[in-house]
Amino acid sequence: QVQLVESGGGLIQAGGSVRLSCLASDDTFKSYAMAWFRQAPGNLREFVGTINWSGDNTLYATSVKGRVAISRDNREKTVDLQMNGLKPEETAVYYCAGRRGYYLYSRSEDYDVWGRGTQVTVSS
Repeated sequence: QVQLVESGGGLIQAGGSVRLSCLASDDTFKSYAMAWFRQAPGNLREFVGTINWSGDNTLYATSVKGRVAISRDNREKTVDLQMNGLKPEETAVYYCAGRRGYYLYSRSEDYDVWGRGTQVTVSS
């Protein structure tokens, strides 16, 4: 089963941008739909966005639409999350998730492979 490792988190000022990256362990990645979720302390895990296996279709949560973009490079086995206009309430651990499939999936229970997460802290 593919393994996922996130990177790119850190401390960002409100209104700033961050680019998170998720690296997969093997080439089966190219058959996976991928997604980003986030979880703040005391909150449920929240869907941010997803991208299909080929990278030509995406779906975003309403709360982030227009401010985020997910992209993938199947040769490099990476999926990236670009977030702009960050708000303090978006402070959370951001997780990369994957599952085999041809469609877009927005529920956390749809995914069976998860990274360990990367912390994003947005200061006001």
